[in-house]
Formats: sequence, C-alpha cells, structure tokens
Amino acid sequence: MGYPDKFEGFMISDQKKWTEFKKQEFTPKKFGDHDIDIKIECCGVCGSDVHSINGGWGEVPLPICVGHEVVGHAVKVGSAVKTVKVGDRVGVGAQISACLECQNCKSDNENYCPHGVDTYGAPYGDAISQGGYASHIRSHEYFTFPIPDEIPSHLAAPMLCAGLTTYSPLVRAGVGPGKKVAVVGLGGLGHFGVIWANALGAEVTVISHSPNKKEDALKLGAKNFVVNDKEGWEKPYAFAFDFILNTADMTHTFDIGQYLSMCKVNAPFHQVGLPDEALPAIKPQMFMSNGSSIGASHIGNRPECLAMLKLAAEKKLFPMVETLPISEEGCKEAVTRVSKNKIRYRFTLTDYDKAFGARN
Repeated sequence: MGYPDKFEGFMISDQKKWTEFKKQEFTPKKFGDHDIDIKIECCGVCGSDVHSINGGWGEVPLPICVGHEVVGHAVKVGSAVKTVKVGDRVGVGAQISACLECQNCKSDNENYCPHGVDTYGAPYGDAISQGGYASHIRSHEYFTFPIPDEIPSHLAAPMLCAGLTTYSPLVRAGVGPGKKVAVVGLGGLGHFGVIWANALGAEVTVISHSPNKKEDALKLGAKNFVVNDKEGWEKPYAFAFDFILNTADMTHTFDIGQYLSMCKVNAPFHQVGLPDEALPAIKPQMFMSNGSSIGASHIGNRPECLAMLKLAAEKKLFPMVETLPISEEGCKEAVTRVSKNKIRYRFTLTDYDKAFGARN
C-alpha cells in the first residue's frame, strides 16, 4: 500500500531482543488539518531509545519504531498549517502533540501538557505514535520546527531532543554572564550542556569520572574540568555553583550530598539524565546547609527550541556527532554502542533514501 496510508520503519517487536530491528510497515494516525508529513532524511539516536526498547523504563507498545530527533522535508501539509510549506526542511523532537488549550500549553509549558503525546509509543489519534527510524513521520504543526540553513541536518537532529533538554533548564534558570554552572557527565546530553552554558555566557565546569574527556570539555567551552574519582573531590567546590546540570544516568550510584554541597545558597541540582533505578534515600536535612534543591525537567517548549536553533545557527554551535547508515545492522550498532557509552557523543542515522527509496 505504502505512503500516505502506510509508513515503513525499522522496528523492535520484543524487548528481550532489543537489538533485533526489522523493517516493516505501520499505520500512522489519520491526517489532520494541522498535520505535516515529513520525508525523513536522518534521525538522531537518543539514550531514551535504548531505555525504551530494552525495558529499562518499563513496557512499551510493540512493535515500536523509536527515534525522536528527526530531520527531513515536508511532503504534505494540512489545510490549517501556516508555519511550514511543502519542501521545507524541518525537525521533530521528543513531543509530537499536545492539547494546546490547557493552562500549561497557554503559558508556553506545552512540554508539561497532561495530554501531551510522545513522538513514539503513545496513543496518537487513532494510532500509536511511531518515531524516526522510519520513512516518514506525521507531526502536528506546533511541534514541527524549521531548521536554519546554517545547520547541517545530521548535526541539527540531536539538537531536537538532547539539545533542547539541556538548553531549556539553563535558560529557565537564568544562566548567563556572571553565573557559574557545573555540568555533571560529558556524554550526549552533557556535551550539549557545556555548549549552551558557555554560549549563554556562564563559566562552565565539567565534572566527570573520565579524565580522558578533559580535552573535549575544554574544546566545547568549559573553563574547568573536575574528576570525581577521589575521596573529597568535591570539597574545593563548596558553595561554588549557581546551577548544577546533572546529565548522567547513573545518579542512583551518586553520593547526592557531595553534589548538593557544591550548590550556592538556594541553587538547584537539576536532573536531565534519567537512570533506570530509583535515587538513593534522601533526607530533608541534606538540603538545609545551603537551601539547595533537586529538580528535573522534560525537554522544552517551542519558543525555546526556536531560540536554541537560532543561537546555534548564528554562533555555529555544533555538537560532536558520528553517523551511521540506517539499516537493521546500523540500528543495532547504534543502540548497542549508545547502551555501552561507546559514542563521542551522539549518533545520527543517515542514508534514508538507500533504505526506503526516494519516496514522496
């Protein structure tokens, strides 16, 4: 049958066999007036993809096509669409729809809409949303973003989840000149955190368990690099930081008190890395010495995404990305290496025309 009634994607059918991708057809939601069909050019590989397919975050509807860092070209636009025309290069991140009517949506917090729809694995109209390891994606206009000409597609893709997930909490915290920011972990999320915090004017310190990442951290804009592998490593940084952005997904192994001790008075220790396991026991007394707090956030909103892409285009702020041709083997290699942190620092799947044909 094929497009527009059927899309084709590399899908997982068993979470116990989470590296076994098979190309198969799936049915998208019914096309609506605000919808856009995108012929996908490339898609970033996110840690969320791995946590979803391997069961780390629980069960998902199967079969599932993951991927929520999508870049491609619009091939069909709904009658009410005003921001995109056929042929435009656009991107879709980790959210594909929301009600756009509730108080959260109307206050530019649509990323916290109780009726929000994840880009894959969620009820979406009359179907289950499927992601970007696919020939096409059908997205609501509000969650479809024009990609500036200055940003190559394979570099723009990871910005749409990892980039926005780190950019949003930084700007909402007022990070800028005169602020001191610590980024915990220099991986797919962390290296974006360094790029954005530095570009916003803050002094950035990277905290890592990998001494060999120092050169990359400094190249990305960090002023300081701290290795957290010795007893008392945190003591020189007591009350040092206005904002700590934790991008690691191993927080359940942390001594949380060490990190809270580095917060200035009333400063937050903010989570964007999401471990499979629960955090260790936390007592309220841990926060009393400096009035610190622990928080987390979920991606970002449309204005933040557009501002982030504009900043990246104007300042030529590009992530460190490896590419792989999309195929059953390419998907397997990508998710396997991401699961083992054998990537510097994001993957983008490419060569979609070879896998799916020229398409509409």
